[in-house]
Amino acid sequence: MDTPVKGQLHIVLYRGFPVSNTYVWSPFVTKLEARLRFAKLQFCIDQGSMSKSPRGKIPYIEITHPNQDQPTTLSDTSLIIQRLIDNDVCPDLNESLSPVVRAQDAAIRALLEDKLAFYQSSERWHDNYETMRSGVMGAIPWPIQPLIGLLAYRGVTRTLYGQGTGRFSSEELAGFRRDIWGHVNALLSEARLTAPDIRTPFWVLGGKSPSEADATVFGFIASGLGCAAWVPPFQCDAVHEELTNMFDNRAPDSKGVIMSFPTLVDYAKRIHNVYFEEYSLWDEDA
Repeated sequence: MDTPVKGQLHIVLYRGFPVSNTYVWSPFVTKLEARLRFAKLQFCIDQGSMSKSPRGKIPYIEITHPNQDQPTTLSDTSLIIQRLIDNDVCPDLNESLSPVVRAQDAAIRALLEDKLAFYQSSERWHDNYETMRSGVMGAIPWPIQPLIGLLAYRGVTRTLYGQGTGRFSSEELAGFRRDIWGHVNALLSEARLTAPDIRTPFWVLGGKSPSEADATVFGFIASGLGCAAWVPPFQCDAVHEELTNMFDNRAPDSKGVIMSFPTLVDYAKRIHNVYFEEYSLWDEDA
């Protein structure tokens, strides 16, 4: 990105995937990246690793201030955004909202980040474990990859059961996911009526500019559509196509549900075309 950063800060966003102009699978990575782009901040992207993150979470960022030797490392998307706002690095998108509308914004974020995120984790790691492992751990060689994958699977399964999501069947969770996307679609369908034309982005609260919730909504839609374009190219096109198709099916139910709501796709496409125009668009073949 070419927009100057206030105070000439140097920001690096670690996404957990090989560097490329493509979306990654984590909705929280795209949420944070969208938030930085909404603020027109300049930043670099890098792969990074959970072991280097302060909370062992992806994404995380490093901020280097002028005349500062060592960068400040921050993790957790909500805390990162709040720190940037508090430090006057980026604007508070909700500053002009009334208390009631702010509460609505917070409710939308909580619905996706504190409910849908767990339902999607179950779909990916429980229902589609092998394709998820192959994608997330593609850089780990065999025979180590299955062993590390099994440890990750057990960790995710244990977390989901303790949180409560793991106590429901796959069919019940699929119903929960469909309900949530239906609610989001209702909000966006009304918001789309405020758009001045068919290309300009519209925002989930119906305002003229994005709120904090829009970064979350866009992140989850882009993640659910599951662009697999980041898969490294192979000289053999057939091998690349096979891997791409395999990885793209790691969460087929979520992708199908999102695709069944054209307004969700339209919302994400408009944001993509304005804020992520250099990125590869997700594959829409459900």
